[in-house]
Amino acid sequence: MTAPRQDPLRDPRFFADPYPTYDRLREGCPVQRVPTGSGGHHAYLVTGHSEAREAFTDPRLSKDTARFFADRPSNRDLHPAISRNMLASDPPEHTRQRRLATRLFTTARVRELRPFITQVVDDLTSTWRPGTDIDLVADLAVPLPVTVVCELLGVPAPDRATLAAHSHDLFDATDTTRVDAASHHIGDYLTHLIDTARTTPTNGPLHTLLHDCDEDGLTRDETISLAALLLVAGHETTTHFIGNAVLALLRHPESFDRLRRDPSLIPGALDELLRFDSPVSVATFRYSTQDLRIGGTDIPAGHPVLISPGAANRDPAAFPDPNALNLDREATAHLSFGHGIHRCPGAPLARAEAEITLRTLLTRYPNTRLTTPANSLTWRQTRLTRGLSTLPLTLA
Repeated sequence: MTAPRQDPLRDPRFFADPYPTYDRLREGCPVQRVPTGSGGHHAYLVTGHSEAREAFTDPRLSKDTARFFADRPSNRDLHPAISRNMLASDPPEHTRQRRLATRLFTTARVRELRPFITQVVDDLTSTWRPGTDIDLVADLAVPLPVTVVCELLGVPAPDRATLAAHSHDLFDATDTTRVDAASHHIGDYLTHLIDTARTTPTNGPLHTLLHDCDEDGLTRDETISLAALLLVAGHETTTHFIGNAVLALLRHPESFDRLRRDPSLIPGALDELLRFDSPVSVATFRYSTQDLRIGGTDIPAGHPVLISPGAANRDPAAFPDPNALNLDREATAHLSFGHGIHRCPGAPLARAEAEITLRTLLTRYPNTRLTTPANSLTWRQTRLTRGLSTLPLTLA
């Protein structure tokens, strides 16, 4: 196995279409050493499906970023609420916060939210008319999950667009200064929001959340970090889930038409849409606390390990003919929501938002088409998530 000489996840061609890169890497070895950045550092990239599942559940791979970077010089300045959240911790700290986050998104709770989600979609699409052009990302895929998660956090309506913009900046792989600044905007805002709520007790979603945090013994800083995670993770990936799914269906007219003719198939199609073009390209940071071996590759202690759901979901060993969109495929084993103790607790909410969006688009605008060629669309310049910057459509 020969390691790439340059970081393969920073090639501009990767952002437009990562799958040829993933295929090439996986064919070489499903776990291999790759350069990261320009400082001579390396990480281990996991592109195979079975290897990714193994890595997701291996307790020797830690997510405690504070411990990893404690003795390493850094010029980064992330707000603590962003850098030390549930995704950046191990049990038992992780367990307490995850227990609370999971309760927020149970199937029953999401079922209660469906009328609100439907109303938000109806409001956002109220001015849409056949024959007009829209940007699905800006006009629906961004504001829908932002509105829903901000409702859960009690964020006032006038502040939601600004918070969404800062959250968007957190995933800017090209400008770390911008990322750090955005983290402080979000962290400072949520700190003020939560501190104010504690001094003005009333009935509302945020006060319910604060009560649950207190019941579970979360500290003030942990509560702020949880709120930040819900805000950022609760909408960024859902935005890309919606955009990627709509684009996939438009590029596969037979699948689009099948769901249009029978919208009851939409819930069952979501797993294949998630597998086909995952909104999470590379999972969040992990590192090896001991020497270990995954997929035939030895990983020394103290090295970052990057698990790629996007690559694993296209592994032909797990999904035959993986580059084809097949709505009849059994795709529940996809890893777009992760796996193990860090599997996304908000998955039921994301699925509900995507389902309601697709149902609205397919039934009300059944002949919608791309306004521009698919190969001219622009993608976000970040390796963590995969999503479109814009998705121009002509409604019909």
